[in-house]
Amino acid sequence: MLTEIIISGFGGQGALFAGKCLAYSAMMKDVELSWLPSYGPEMRGGTANCSVCLSDEPIGSPLVTEPDILIAMNEPSVDKFINSVKSGGVVFVDSALASREIDRKDIEVFWLPASELAEEKKLGGMGNIVLLGKAIKECGKMLFGIDRKAILEALAKIIPAKKAALIEKNAAALALGEQY
Repeated sequence: MLTEIIISGFGGQGALFAGKCLAYSAMMKDVELSWLPSYGPEMRGGTANCSVCLSDEPIGSPLVTEPDILIAMNEPSVDKFINSVKSGGVVFVDSALASREIDRKDIEVFWLPASELAEEKKLGGMGNIVLLGKAIKECGKMLFGIDRKAILEALAKIIPAKKAALIEKNAAALALGEQY
């Protein structure tokens, strides 16, 4: 089985970090994976996305042109990737930053105001992890059983010791997405 994912947003929203968390979780579960970041020349505010491939067999190419799962953190991301999602795919949209109507009937779309939810809970900047939490809840089998525990184990490895307090905030953001 192969699951292809695109996570996309503005630079600074954490699209690449969310993809890295997912990829690192897969690596810790011995799932074959690839993680391919792509971003514009701007440090913050430009476009950024990453492709994550998860498989039970070796992956031939890290390039994702027809994702099974799309996490779109803003309207330009919806505009750019919505028509490439495979029929039967799943899309997660931050409805606080995107309101474009999606008229495709062959995909499942989850709208959640991830960035607003994160702000309300004093988890500013963690809308990416809220969306990731919702994705792992809804797509567990497609994600090879990656769950909150696996993401938290990955975060413990990714986040430097001097920023360890962020692990607890990320855990709260994951839970927020799962509960929405």
